[in-house]
Amino acid sequence: MLEREQLKLHQTGTSKVRGFFTKVPHKVKFNFNMNSEIDDIAKRLQDIFDRKEKLGLKYIEHTPTSTSSSHRTPSSYVLDGSVVGRDEDAGKIVELLSRNADPSSPTNYQVVAIVGMGGLGKTTLAGRVFNDVVAMKQFDLKIWVSVSDNFDLQTVTRAIFKEVTSRPCDMDEFSRLQDNLSKKIDGKRFLIVLDDVWSTCDYDSWTKLQAPLRGGAKGSKVMVTTRDEKVAILMGAPAGDVYHLKTLSDESCLQVFEQHVSNDRPPNFELLKEKIVTNCNGLPLAAKTLGGVLRCEETGKWEEILNDKLWSMSDRSKILPVLRLSYHYLPSPLKRCFAYCSILPNDYEFGKTQLILLWMAEGFLEQPKGTKVMEDIGDEYFGELLSRSLFQTSGKNSLCFVMHDLVGDLARWAAGDTFCRLEDKLHGRCSPNTRHLSYISAKFDGEKRFETFSEAKGLRTFLPLPVSGGYENYLTRYATSDLLPQLKYLRVLSFNGYKLTEVPNSVGKLRHLRYLDLSHTLITCLPESTCMLYNLQTLILENCSKLKTLPSNMSNLSNLRHLNNSNMPSLEEMPPKVSRLTHLRTLPNFVVGKGSASGIGEIQSLHLRGTLRVGRLENVIDVGDAKTAQITNKEGLEILQLEWSGTSEKELEVLCSLEPHKKLKELTIKGYNGFEFSKWIGHPSFSDMTSVKLENCKNCRFLPPLGQLPFLKNLQIQGLVNVESVGAEFYGECSLPFPVLECMTFQDMQNWKEWLPCKRDEEIRVFPCMEKLSILGCPKLKDWLPKSMDSLSELYIAACEELVVSIANYKHLRGLFICGCKVVHRSGVKFELLEDMWLASISEFRLEIDGFIRGLPKLQNLRITGCEELTCLWENEDRWLQPRISNIIGGNISDSPSHFIQELRALKELVLTGCSNLISFPEVGIKYRQA
Repeated sequence: MLEREQLKLHQTGTSKVRGFFTKVPHKVKFNFNMNSEIDDIAKRLQDIFDRKEKLGLKYIEHTPTSTSSSHRTPSSYVLDGSVVGRDEDAGKIVELLSRNADPSSPTNYQVVAIVGMGGLGKTTLAGRVFNDVVAMKQFDLKIWVSVSDNFDLQTVTRAIFKEVTSRPCDMDEFSRLQDNLSKKIDGKRFLIVLDDVWSTCDYDSWTKLQAPLRGGAKGSKVMVTTRDEKVAILMGAPAGDVYHLKTLSDESCLQVFEQHVSNDRPPNFELLKEKIVTNCNGLPLAAKTLGGVLRCEETGKWEEILNDKLWSMSDRSKILPVLRLSYHYLPSPLKRCFAYCSILPNDYEFGKTQLILLWMAEGFLEQPKGTKVMEDIGDEYFGELLSRSLFQTSGKNSLCFVMHDLVGDLARWAAGDTFCRLEDKLHGRCSPNTRHLSYISAKFDGEKRFETFSEAKGLRTFLPLPVSGGYENYLTRYATSDLLPQLKYLRVLSFNGYKLTEVPNSVGKLRHLRYLDLSHTLITCLPESTCMLYNLQTLILENCSKLKTLPSNMSNLSNLRHLNNSNMPSLEEMPPKVSRLTHLRTLPNFVVGKGSASGIGEIQSLHLRGTLRVGRLENVIDVGDAKTAQITNKEGLEILQLEWSGTSEKELEVLCSLEPHKKLKELTIKGYNGFEFSKWIGHPSFSDMTSVKLENCKNCRFLPPLGQLPFLKNLQIQGLVNVESVGAEFYGECSLPFPVLECMTFQDMQNWKEWLPCKRDEEIRVFPCMEKLSILGCPKLKDWLPKSMDSLSELYIAACEELVVSIANYKHLRGLFICGCKVVHRSGVKFELLEDMWLASISEFRLEIDGFIRGLPKLQNLRITGCEELTCLWENEDRWLQPRISNIIGGNISDSPSHFIQELRALKELVLTGCSNLISFPEVGIKYRQA
């Protein structure tokens, strides 16, 4: 109520600020001392309105974006435009990275720094170079780490380790972590980008960080982006390797602006150009943001905005004028949503759905009208903030988003003291005014971490953020047993990533709670008191691998909209009466129970979206229950997974009854024990289906006509052990089977013997778009593979002992991996694109040895093991291999490859295994490859 009245006051003026509070009825009872609260709120409101008058700000009328005439929803938005005006800069950075190692340098690596003020595009420039395929060929390892303003030695080291190994670091001891990192980097030429390093990086921290890097190969580089030249000097960048990035030219600024503004232009656009570039001050961030502001306004308002007094107003906050302006012109509901983002650390990657659900929990979303739901409103809000360039897509993960650190400063400026972000290892404090709080979760979060939290009696948001990439954090019992009961007004509560084994019963007393995240914890059950959270909208249990049961009275959560129970392998069945959760939109995992109260019919009334996995379908005894589920009416579903864990008598009838709507995008059928598939599988009416997976359907003898799916791109068939032949039934009756299929896998098909060609018309070329084909564990398959796959770039074949592989049919291959086959046949074809080749345990070759490697001009990595017939390769082909082969792994070699190995000047790695007859290496040794 207070929030609604505050909004009214904002519209009517300052004279009514205190008047509202004098009219509050005396009979209203509050849960805490309202007198002091009212005084505080009144003073703060009065202060806001006083500041409003001083700043000359005016209220902006707003109606929802979808119906507003003054704020148009952009019709399109280019998420990542090309990098403008930085060609020369990029070339110079590449030069610095390609410079030969200094012989007098005490280390094998050099530091290159890009220095410049915030908003110049240092990260964008570094990213462009980092993604330059040609420039990066010189490096064995490429690592990108966002450091930001809180330089923590262990966090940065763990991030480097994660990038090198592609997995989170689970080591507690820092010395052990460094030792392991040193081993991974040893002998490799690396490029490590440390993005956005601040002066919080001291010399001692840098010295310790670089210790594992000393074993890298000569020519390795560390590229740093920073606003402070002193940081570059501290990290050892020579003066000649410090690149001072300059502002963009006016012409380039205008180009950036035009990338982010709409195609509509006001009649006087030519006259406004000068004003636009002047206001951008050569900063690409400013040009991008200004484009975002104007694209959401009518063209008639452009001149008014460009002449706004905010451009010239001085501000001690040092917020860029264009950013202040972008916030000023945000509709009021979006201002609250944007300010909420102040609790996110710099460079923190966030998902769209996650943020929308948090906004919804805090009550920031306007009530929807018509057929829209709250999530649709949140999606519109997010899209508008994205179109205004306040959000941007992450350079590392296209499904995630980040805020530029200057935009983060704007959010914190807008948020005031009700938002608090406690960084790891920083001594921040909550205050009685704090309503929304986040902190970076550490390996061990003890009682001291939370000692000031109890001061925030009105706290609404308790949000730990696991940014290290692992989920191995420990939480003091004080937080759950002592602190939690004090935080009575929480709307958002998260214990994500903590090794929490139980949830306290006191959680049921948090009656205002809307959002509860227990994902990646070790809980085995939820207390029944959870069912008293009547306002709960979102419950996240993702990756709770030990959680077996859900509370029996869960149907009492009448406002629950999102129950994320994905990746919960221990879940035995759903709680009874899920059908009562009529607002539920997200339920990715429905485990069918044996009783009718937890049967499949319970999902009939649920308007589900996104992904639905229906498990334990063997518990469906009555086919009528499957029909009652009405899967075909759930048009919000995009991904459907149907799984059996045992056998039942009516599996085919059940499968027929679970036919989904025609716009489904992905389908998985697993553990189905019927003898044939339902006719709806592979029907051409499923025109949007892009992915199909059939797994462990052990009784089926024939594949469904999947070739009829017009937009199928990914197909995986695994464990269909009764299939003996693949042919006409697989292609279907369409004129061109599999017209856009890109990736296909057959795996563990023990009785598959033949793959027949499509003989309907000799002119038909099946699989015209196939890029990757994998055939694994099909020991009886022989004689034929499709020949018409002109787009095939990767071929993987393993454990197919009878298969004859004629690689001559696939001349566009880039990767060839064949292991455990009978014959590899080649007939004079040059593989001009092949870069990686692995041949292992092939019992017979039919190929022309002379010229074999000569036809592989781009080959870089070669692995040959258990192929005795290729021993002559070493002496016949050495002069063709020597300029380019960088990695060789050889096995079962009987003759010394002496001359061959001596001349491999590009060789980086040589592994010989199982060579019992090899008696010597070349006496002259192997030539050292100079960086």
